[in-house]
Amino acid sequence: MRRILPFLEWITDYNKSWFSKDLIAGLTVGIILIPQGMAYAMIAGLPPVYGLYASLVPMIVYAFFGTSRQLAVGPVAMDSLLLAAGLGTLAITSTDDYIAMALLLAFSVGAVQLTLGVLRMGFLVNFLSKPVISGFTSAAALIIMFSQLKHLLGVDITRSNRFDVLIMNAFERIPDTNLYDFAIGLVGIIIIVALKKFDKRIPGILFVVILGVLVVYFLNLAVFGVNIVGEIPTGLPSFQLPQFKIDTIIELAPIAVTLALIGYLEAISIGKSMEEQTGEDTIDANKELIALGSSNMLGSLFQSYVVTGSFSRSAINGQAGAKTPMALIFSAIAVAITLLFLTPLFYYLPNAVLASIIMVSVFGLIDVAYPKSLWEYRKDELFVLITTFLITLFAGISEGILAGVLLSLLLMVYKSSKPHFAVLGKIEGSDYYKNVDRFGENVLVRDDLLIVRFDSQLYFGNKNFFKKQLLKNVAAKGGKLKGVILNAEAISYIDSSAAQMLIRVIDELHQKGLQFYISGATGPTRDTIFSSGIIEVLHKQYLFVQTKEAVDYFDNMTPLSVLSSQVAHQSRRDRN
Repeated sequence: MRRILPFLEWITDYNKSWFSKDLIAGLTVGIILIPQGMAYAMIAGLPPVYGLYASLVPMIVYAFFGTSRQLAVGPVAMDSLLLAAGLGTLAITSTDDYIAMALLLAFSVGAVQLTLGVLRMGFLVNFLSKPVISGFTSAAALIIMFSQLKHLLGVDITRSNRFDVLIMNAFERIPDTNLYDFAIGLVGIIIIVALKKFDKRIPGILFVVILGVLVVYFLNLAVFGVNIVGEIPTGLPSFQLPQFKIDTIIELAPIAVTLALIGYLEAISIGKSMEEQTGEDTIDANKELIALGSSNMLGSLFQSYVVTGSFSRSAINGQAGAKTPMALIFSAIAVAITLLFLTPLFYYLPNAVLASIIMVSVFGLIDVAYPKSLWEYRKDELFVLITTFLITLFAGISEGILAGVLLSLLLMVYKSSKPHFAVLGKIEGSDYYKNVDRFGENVLVRDDLLIVRFDSQLYFGNKNFFKKQLLKNVAAKGGKLKGVILNAEAISYIDSSAAQMLIRVIDELHQKGLQFYISGATGPTRDTIFSSGIIEVLHKQYLFVQTKEAVDYFDNMTPLSVLSSQVAHQSRRDRN
């Protein structure tokens, strides 16, 4: 049962002293989540109340199925933007249809995550490399920030998922700016930033929300065209099945898969970082997929759009002392109380205040430190990051992710097709054999023996490179060369194409009067050597555990024994 319901791991050992800590952390996160959830719903193009719906059932479900003790799930800016970008490409004519599609998308995302979790395919997220995520996240943060200009300026600006179009559309509407909206939003940004720098424990977001409501109400700013949230439906979300249509599901499939993987990556990354701070080790990658999938699927039945882990709220949860996912239950209770009794208090909440919350929240997603570090030591990965960043900004969200993943895979294939190939020599006064180019004068190099190391798996993509480098170094040795040793310590895999190449190379070296040795092969590599036919041309006596053993064997062989061995190889080839 504990494998199916992870909450049994902590609830059976629940310490009474944890209750107060979970209660305080849960209420703190809940207070922050209420205005933040409403703001993120606006990014997704949904009415603000759907941010509260997304902060209710999914958190309760995750508390039972999640394996992280401090992760706070709910609506987040990134997934909200991706949802808006995905649905923006479809021909949706009404608000009701848009909401229905958003709920169906949340169910689809959950179904993908749940399926991947059951099939234990969490490793797929590894294809989203750090440079891709950094470039995409920074670009998306800018798009999110500038998408809020319509609320900050108090004008209607045509929506777009392209940064340049957003800027142009906003620039055209600057003359129509509502100065009251602009002033409220700007003051909101200043207050949140100032309070965060002064003392992070002060809930600046909540303070700005309360101040914004009071200012608009008592100064009657709605008369001056200040855009407010208006009436928010009172009551808990009702059970509602998504509108399942095969054609619609097929249309949503690409964005559903993208959201599923990115949402999982966000959650698992945040959860792991929280574990590093607490010293705990409870997260199970595949169970997290099941937890997130269940949260999205069950949440969508109660009018929740897509959710995942939130970095800012998880950090607050941890800092407030949360010990278990019970804190999420308390956060959900705070949201439920708000939906039941407090929604009228948000009637006069200015949209510009929600815009200021969003802008400050996503600004921290812009990553500058990581590109700087890549500039120092990995310019190839910096290229992937910048390309992903620019394509996301100026072509689109989905295009940026796809281009980044493809570039990462191409870079990986290119690197693996030309891996490190080293010529080894013996370190003076030791039995160690190291790279000649790295250790220079301290390495003894022999004219009669070539020792090489190939630092990669050997497969169809790099077999020709291996052969070219090996034969080039054989030719460079000249007529004094008598033997070649391949140090296979770094070769973890040999495919069928590479095995056939190796057989031909060994035969070719035998024809030149050279003996071939393999040393340091791991268990799986030795299995391949025996199963692929390599051992038939190599023979067991030329397979060694250490390079030193192969060198000693070579030194003990007489010229006559070498000649006899090669004659035997030749007669064996003739029989074949």
